[in-house]
Amino acid sequence: MRGTRAAQRYAKAILSLAKDKNSAEAVNEDMISISKTVLNSKDLENMLTSPVIKNSTKKSVLLEIFKDVNAVTKGAIDILLENGRIAILHIVARQYIIQYNELNNVRQAVVTTAVPLDKELEAVILAKVKELTGSEASLKNIVDDSIIGGFVLRVGDLQYDASVSRNLTRLKRELTNNTYVSKI
Repeated sequence: MRGTRAAQRYAKAILSLAKDKNSAEAVNEDMISISKTVLNSKDLENMLTSPVIKNSTKKSVLLEIFKDVNAVTKGAIDILLENGRIAILHIVARQYIIQYNELNNVRQAVVTTAVPLDKELEAVILAKVKELTGSEASLKNIVDDSIIGGFVLRVGDLQYDASVSRNLTRLKRELTNNTYVSKI
């Protein structure tokens, strides 16, 4: 993805400054908000990448949308505007979140289920992640009805597949390769 290396450098610098000012957690919340907002608004993303719109206009729009952000986050927006890198704001935000999570030993867990998770199931799955990895995790839920039931949990390289479709596939393979059943 274009701008990823620059975004990593900006995110590292922002995280370092936020740690020095004891506001890393608040900046992380800001970055989560910025990332979600920019990715969910095509108009905002187009405005940030447009060479026609002046930086002063971009700054006023961003500060109006994100008026309750931390001073470190406002400074990051200013630096990105000054350096002509405001188009990668959402990438910087994502990189900050990744680096913040690594710093705090929080892993990203992706759970695929047939139906959306409720709070109770989320807590059970987060406990399972802690049991398997020994670290905390943030959870992303993907709904895929093709797994029929159960769940597929991915944390880094680790995958725990407890889906109904996997069990049905395994059972079908066992019955197909069974010499007694194949003769019937």
